[in-house]
Amino acid sequence: MGFLHFLKNRSGFRVDNTRTTSAATLTLRQSLWPLTLVTILFFLWGFAYGLLDTLNKHFQNTLHITRTRSSGLQAAYFGAYPLASLGYANYMLRHFGYKAVFIFGLVLYGIGALCMWPAGLHRSFGGFCAATFVIGSGLGSLETAANPYLTVCGPPKYAEIRINLAQAFNGIGTCVAPALASYVFFTSTEDDVSALKHVQWVYLAIGIFVFILAGVFFVSTIPEVTDEDMAFQVAETHVGEQDKPFWKQYKLFHATLAQFTYTGAQVAIASYFINYVVDTWPGTTSSTGSKYLAGAQGAFALGRFLGAIIMRFVRARWVFLVYLSCTVAFIAASITQRDRTGIAMLFCTLFFESVCFPTIVALGIRGLGRHYKRGSGFIVGGVCGGAVVPSILGHVADMRNSTGFAMIIPTMFMVMAWTYAVSVNLAPTYRETVDKVGSSDIGLGTDNVTPKDIESNGSVTEMGRLSHGKHAGR
Repeated sequence: MGFLHFLKNRSGFRVDNTRTTSAATLTLRQSLWPLTLVTILFFLWGFAYGLLDTLNKHFQNTLHITRTRSSGLQAAYFGAYPLASLGYANYMLRHFGYKAVFIFGLVLYGIGALCMWPAGLHRSFGGFCAATFVIGSGLGSLETAANPYLTVCGPPKYAEIRINLAQAFNGIGTCVAPALASYVFFTSTEDDVSALKHVQWVYLAIGIFVFILAGVFFVSTIPEVTDEDMAFQVAETHVGEQDKPFWKQYKLFHATLAQFTYTGAQVAIASYFINYVVDTWPGTTSSTGSKYLAGAQGAFALGRFLGAIIMRFVRARWVFLVYLSCTVAFIAASITQRDRTGIAMLFCTLFFESVCFPTIVALGIRGLGRHYKRGSGFIVGGVCGGAVVPSILGHVADMRNSTGFAMIIPTMFMVMAWTYAVSVNLAPTYRETVDKVGSSDIGLGTDNVTPKDIESNGSVTEMGRLSHGKHAGR
């Protein structure tokens, strides 16, 4: 009876987006537990992504496939993202809320991880791609909910800091995975069947852990942030963006394009990092390249932690512009450099890539108000660039037999993403929206603002009155 009562009082799987809730004014302390759980999801995403980059080269060795064909892993993984972020996951987010999407995404991730076992038994690259597609569907669902949740769960002023700190654990996952793989997958550079068995066991462990984590989410209370909560936040900051129809939110679509081009370039660089090391530094092995990739991903994680700290004192949009500008410069330099110098250029590239993805999400959904769940789906859907750019890089590398020369492809895409960083800093219409929401004191305990139902002419809902009493005097 006690257990049933406990389950009954957990946060549910249905959300009324027409009502405001206490989540509209959550303080830092109140948002700590749900944000901690969501941060664990980012580590899982980073770990899966890090393994994917290593498997790309591993399958070239063990299954004897070309660089172009091996990009099928990235195509399967990131190709699932728009189906989730613009389709089923976004529908669930708008109608059932964050908790339901978190659990759904974890279950899909676990199923995909378990599917790696039969793919390994049959040594089927197509089977690995299919399992990767299921994993991508799960992680795409998680990101559809996790990225916007981190930006809106808590004071808007610290949105970029929250998402960059959480994404820093993503960077730790991408660092740990290739380091592990260098000892587990690359036991031999020959056609090694035992190495494929190691892949199976790694993903079996991932599947078990993910199902356990889904259970933790099920029994945890996850505060829901509704469309009306976001309309309230935007109204309080006097931003008129939410009054525009969704299809006239051109700044959102620019952010989506930036996410598509940036993510595509980032994934292409990481996917062929080991190839770059082996091609440009004669005598190095894939195992050594995997260790260098782990080091570069460590620089990536460090860049995110450092970027989050800098954002405490400098506007996030300026940090974003500097980081992305440096990314363009260093990846361009890697085209002509070789040996240690070329690898150093890629290390610097990954360091400065670090804050770009989460900051595009945080800045892109600002001012959307009640459109934010739908809008965040578009920005997360931009991740599908990771399914496009790696295959182009791989094709160019095969044509020229040079991964170094092929780095011209991600350079071109990075430049396209850079246009958004310039616009959000220099274009007044971009800058004013970002700065007004970012300067809000909501959730900081410095005001006694009561969440109001915007659609009912400012009448205070029951949840709003409870929230006002809860935060008064804080």
